[in-house]
Amino acid sequence: MPAPNPLELFTPYFENLTDPRLQRSQRHSLLNILIIALCATLANADGWVDIERFGKAKLEFFRRFLDLPNGIPSHDTFGRLFARIDPAGLLTCVQRWLADFRAAVSREHVAREHVSIDGKTLRGSFDTAAEQNPLHLVSAWAGEARLFLGQVAVAEKSNEITAIPLLLELLDLEGDIVTIDAMGCQKEIAEAIVVKGADYILAVKDNQPKLHEAVHEAFVALADNDYTEPSLRRFKTVEKSHGRLETREYFIANAPADLPGADDWLGLESIGMVLRTRVQGDAVTEEVAYYIGSVPAKVKQFARAVRGHWGIENRLHWSLDVTFSEDKSRIRKDHGPENLGLLRRLALSILQQDTSCKASLRGKRLIAGWDEETLLKILTAFSGD
Repeated sequence: MPAPNPLELFTPYFENLTDPRLQRSQRHSLLNILIIALCATLANADGWVDIERFGKAKLEFFRRFLDLPNGIPSHDTFGRLFARIDPAGLLTCVQRWLADFRAAVSREHVAREHVSIDGKTLRGSFDTAAEQNPLHLVSAWAGEARLFLGQVAVAEKSNEITAIPLLLELLDLEGDIVTIDAMGCQKEIAEAIVVKGADYILAVKDNQPKLHEAVHEAFVALADNDYTEPSLRRFKTVEKSHGRLETREYFIANAPADLPGADDWLGLESIGMVLRTRVQGDAVTEEVAYYIGSVPAKVKQFARAVRGHWGIENRLHWSLDVTFSEDKSRIRKDHGPENLGLLRRLALSILQQDTSCKASLRGKRLIAGWDEETLLKILTAFSGD
């Protein structure tokens, strides 16, 4: 059975993307450029020059499914076009494709999907001469499905508070559990999540001093009563690795009716606490973290969500730096960093889903660069059909 045609796969999702170029200056079709760029990114290309080199090395491969009367675009053409494409328009196309695929993947999962939201700075995207700060991307990651869901760009990490509501507007979160670190613990963000038909679990720290103190005092009271509160649930995990012993104790209970400020948080149902103890040699470190949630007091669900939140660091951010060299990228012109960042995240999602090639992410990228049939399988298997 012949493999699906990548052009036929791409067209329904990207055909309405606005081409920013003048029509008379278009020597290469927009869709062809996007397909070549994505294939090259899957196959270990990390910038416009790499993408051009890959395209030229695989010209006959691309001619199997693309009409290329003018050959492969130059790296300048890739750079200029991605610098000018509207990131919101490109994200809409990517999200439409990912939504279809997520719908297919979610049928395999019984548990509620867990969506982590967190930011990452593209450290190499700064431009001192132009007084341009490094780009900061706030992303959403579906933990069980292992899929990137969307992103919003901001100039600095401190702007995550304004970026997260914008990102939430872009996402279909019906039935999901959303986790965000303490910077996202804001009343407006909690409300936006509930309005979307989702639940939240938000870390609480000193940026919400009254709430932090209230949750702390509530757990002190629970401890003073030997944790006999009927709604309280506890769960403990112990992990040994590399000479280190880590113990995590999870506690969750119904939010007290008299919790100060509780009425300000739409949908608030529970408060949570995690005690982390790490023993390595003679060194012992302890950490306490507090949370609020709109979820009922189910401790294993709470533990999965809190622990799973770091999947966005391990599976997305870490992989982007280690496997895709994102922090080393010096692409910085106009929309180029944001659009290439989106391309990387799409490529990462495709590689995370692939089952045709048994290798690490780095190994899959290398094999996809060497073996055209492997690349075709990886690319065309990522479909919502």
